[in-house]
Amino acid sequence: MIDQQIQGHVATGWEPVRAAFRQNFASGAEIGAAVAVQHRGEMVVDLWGGVRDPATGAPWEKDTMVIVFSATKGVAGLVMAYAHSNGWIDYEARVAKYWPEFAQNGKEDITLRQLLSHQAGLHAFHQKVDREVVADPHRLALIMEAERPQWPPGQHYAYHIISLGFYEAELIRRTDPRHRTLGQVFHEDIAASLGLDFYIRLPPEVSNSRLAPVVRPGIVSSILGLPPAMIVSVLNPWSHIFRSTMINPGTTISLDSDTVYARDLEVPAGGGVGTARALAALYGEYATGGKRLGIGRKTLYALEAPAIPPSGGTMDMSLRGDVAYSLGFMKPCDGLHFGSPSAFGTPGAGGSMGFADPGKDLGYGYVMNRMGTGIDPDPRDVALREAIAHVLA
Repeated sequence: MIDQQIQGHVATGWEPVRAAFRQNFASGAEIGAAVAVQHRGEMVVDLWGGVRDPATGAPWEKDTMVIVFSATKGVAGLVMAYAHSNGWIDYEARVAKYWPEFAQNGKEDITLRQLLSHQAGLHAFHQKVDREVVADPHRLALIMEAERPQWPPGQHYAYHIISLGFYEAELIRRTDPRHRTLGQVFHEDIAASLGLDFYIRLPPEVSNSRLAPVVRPGIVSSILGLPPAMIVSVLNPWSHIFRSTMINPGTTISLDSDTVYARDLEVPAGGGVGTARALAALYGEYATGGKRLGIGRKTLYALEAPAIPPSGGTMDMSLRGDVAYSLGFMKPCDGLHFGSPSAFGTPGAGGSMGFADPGKDLGYGYVMNRMGTGIDPDPRDVALREAIAHVLA
């Protein structure tokens, strides 16, 4: 039964990844999922299996797409890297250089590096931000311009769970010579060039039958799956984590009961929808020099470099754990081991993961529709990455 569930292929020598993927299903941990690995430009692992929609029993197909939540941040980070390589932005410049109205209420000296590395103190909105506001970049920009940092920028890490993508999007809109949105730049310049099934702005014409609805854990399981120190914060409506996840606009803004996922709505920090194959191919391009996209060596060096922590240390004031953020990505650290020291990527709520490992010329993508709990690396993803490490050892 399990063999019939698993479809796709693995190259010779990569069989341990298929075994780990199969075991995730055999243990009952998966409903539907996919994993892909691109190594030295070749898709050496491309597997999928299980059930796309538990309500109908429809199988997970080769082109099934699913929301990856915060794994979208890495995709948006690669758009920012594309902008950097094209000379639209400078990571060390002040945000206000490109967005003069941003220079209000203590934000005058915030650099792009600080913003993209979750050090700006802008992790929550104080004015109402709902789907209507998100759909109107001009209204959203006014709200972001009025925000005041929670503390002096550069002092602390605090995960900008949803807000980061909106700041990135406004920067792209202002610096792209054609003033496109971040989702449009990704679709037209990156996804189209690489042939990727991934969207930051999901169009209406994508059929619901291609989309895997997520199966979320109950609220009690979700809370109990968190570290004890974080449980108190999640239940406190004035805490950093509550204000940046539960409200304004909340992490579920991209879900839609009628169309599975919202259409024509850009949430670059948490609304990306796509395949594991797309994540692996995208990260694989950046891991092997970015030639097809014209990514410059200076940009790649910046992505591969170690994270520069804030003055207050590596503790994330929202997640209450030590982290390493850099230029829109997470870097390997004690709380998240992945790839070589030069690797960069982002996990997503529930277990999805994508990363580039230039040290191994590797791109990785894992997606699923059964969401796990907690903020620690998901055991299903860990098993797959351990199998990859075994192959490359």
